[in-house]
Amino acid sequence: MSNDLKTRIGLLSAAILTGLVGVVNLLSAVTPNLHGRSHWLKQFLPFEITASGHIFAALTGFVLLTLATNLLRRKRIAWLITVSLLIISIFSHLLKGLDYEESLLSGVLLTQLLLMRHVFTARSDHPSIAHGVRALIGALLFTLAYGSIGFYLLDGKFSENFDWGDAVAQTLAMFFTEDNAGLIPKTRFGDFFANSVYVIAASTFTYALLMLLRPVFIRSSASAKEREKACKIVQNYGCSSLAAFTLLSDKSYFFSPSGRSVIAFVPKGRGAIALGDPIGPIEDRKEVIVSFQQFCQRNDWYPAFYQTLPDDIDLYRSLGFKVLKIGVEGIVDLKAFTLQGKAGKNLRTPMNRMTKMGYDVKFYPPPITDDLLRQLKHVSDEWLQMMQGSEKHFSLGWFDEAYLRDCEIAVVHSPQSEIVAFANLVSEYQLNEITNDMMRYRRAIENGMMDFLFISMFQHYKERGYDSFNIGLSVLAGVGDTEESRRLEKVLRYLQEHLNRFYNFQGLHAYKEKFRPSWEPRYLVYPSLTALPDVVVALIRADSGDRLLDYFRPGG
Repeated sequence: MSNDLKTRIGLLSAAILTGLVGVVNLLSAVTPNLHGRSHWLKQFLPFEITASGHIFAALTGFVLLTLATNLLRRKRIAWLITVSLLIISIFSHLLKGLDYEESLLSGVLLTQLLLMRHVFTARSDHPSIAHGVRALIGALLFTLAYGSIGFYLLDGKFSENFDWGDAVAQTLAMFFTEDNAGLIPKTRFGDFFANSVYVIAASTFTYALLMLLRPVFIRSSASAKEREKACKIVQNYGCSSLAAFTLLSDKSYFFSPSGRSVIAFVPKGRGAIALGDPIGPIEDRKEVIVSFQQFCQRNDWYPAFYQTLPDDIDLYRSLGFKVLKIGVEGIVDLKAFTLQGKAGKNLRTPMNRMTKMGYDVKFYPPPITDDLLRQLKHVSDEWLQMMQGSEKHFSLGWFDEAYLRDCEIAVVHSPQSEIVAFANLVSEYQLNEITNDMMRYRRAIENGMMDFLFISMFQHYKERGYDSFNIGLSVLAGVGDTEESRRLEKVLRYLQEHLNRFYNFQGLHAYKEKFRPSWEPRYLVYPSLTALPDVVVALIRADSGDRLLDYFRPGG
């Protein structure tokens, strides 16, 4: 049996046993003690201490149930809290009624966790831990103040009236005695207030616990030194349509131990979503992926790779990843592209029509002037308003002046020299291929305008000696349409067919088909089916810039 399998079995058994101890503690707290044991114990310990054992058993039971799943995540702080609570649990069971059976169960789990201490390496977010500790202290102080002031002011609501000292003592008694020190509400509001003390304490305590267990958050973008290092690697090894987008400002970087490869990723929640495959020499590929897995495990993240090429699918699978086809990318062969003959007839028509009407396309090399950027901004804003959405990020560029200033931009001018549409282009470094990024246009444009822009770009870059033109990902196209397709891919195919009326996936694919591209499959690589929901949410957050409502608007 491999060490990795042993570790997973150990984690699973520890989590199950932690949940079991939590359930046993809760049941033990609410059931009476065995008479013989409790009678013997009362000779040595006062009632208040044995009653406190019930309270601590209940509290540790609740928290242990919460911590069980976090042990599966290898959370170091979950391990520390669990070990501490198990020690409390052992003594609380003995104090409340010599329940050595429950203590023994807690002791077995404690021994297992101590032996596995080296496995729990996943960090929590340091600012969140500090916030959680502050929240916990604040919860205790606030609940004490809330209860004390309430008991002091609410004369006539309980069987006795409280002075300040009695009010503080009564609030503390609600947490550390079994009978709340004999508190008897006389009115409905008195009963409500007593219950509200528990509700406030439980809510603030749960919030503090969640803060303590949050995954690591990256709060600042990559440093200038990291960006410079990543840029050199991408320029030397970038060979996909996504290479240029790995250098945009929303990315963080993970470098291989050798320093020769880079993974550009965006961490959101529990997902760390890498854009495309690792970039670097092929002989470094396995090392950088394994190192990224370990890096994500330490930060309590799920590693995933979006829009990967087919080349390394077997490698991902051998490292334990799952692979899901998400669509196909269209690539137009510029060497074979022509407007001549019967094959080019449908493409000649919009070209001839738009040219006769006085439209033309101009290509502006970088650096782009401020004046042109201002004009393009008007077109972009009108397009976003028309689409009722916001800028996408992650696998696309967005209207950022620093980014666009370094791009070549194709601009469609009207007969009146007004800008009516534009597209920015990015090169692919090691491939003799060009990719279009943003394509934006005004609300009222002539039929065939986008055909005119596409064909003009094909001709222009063919003349400049490029081999191919990448027209982007066709989402969900070719997914789940064969007998061998995996079940999850067939689910995506079903979604494509039923969401098409909102997002027009099929229409966009059919539009791109007119340019006769070759289609290459693209994949989502993720660690497990249980991690997939977190990965998808992280991907949506990365793509939308955390503007989730805008993301789900058609065309947004």
